Amino acid sequence: MRASRALAVTAAAFAAVALAAPIAVANPPGGGGPSNVTVNPYSVHQGSSMQVSAAGCGHGGIVFSHGNFPQTNLSAGSIGFATVRIFNHASPGHHTLSVKCHDNSLVATHRFTILEGNGAQGGLGGSFGPSATETAIGAGLVGAAALGAGAHVIRRRRPLRDRA
Repeated sequence: MRASRALAVTAAAFAAVALAAPIAVANPPGGGGPSNVTVNPYSVHQGSSMQVSAAGCGHGGIVFSHGNFPQTNLSAGSIGFATVRIFNHASPGHHTLSVKCHDNSLVATHRFTILEGNGAQGGLGGSFGPSATETAIGAGLVGAAALGAGAHVIRRRRPLRDRA
């Protein structure tokens, strides 16, 4: 009985592999051309960066848009990624970028918008430490507080003979 079960399981496994083989040959990984192209953000200022991703380029590829940013490499893998920097002089408006895989001649496109002017320069947001002047003022204030606290404790201290 155990042998018949093992034989049935083995036959089912071979049947599953045999049925899946034609599908795998028809859709080779990375060979179907680029698909599912996305951009983030969709609207980008002149001189800013934009993330591009595309599926289907298992061996990598290129991203290009004539006059808007230089040709950029797309990373290899099931989903490839690229960061493109929009030219400072790129014309504002709606544009199209193209993605082409290294192992395929198919090209996929996606639209994006270039906004006029430079985006907000976020600044440093407090990432710099205090200056020497600020440090000296802070140290002086801490020292003055320590002296004041010490004087207060000395004045309030009771002599030992008063304690019973």
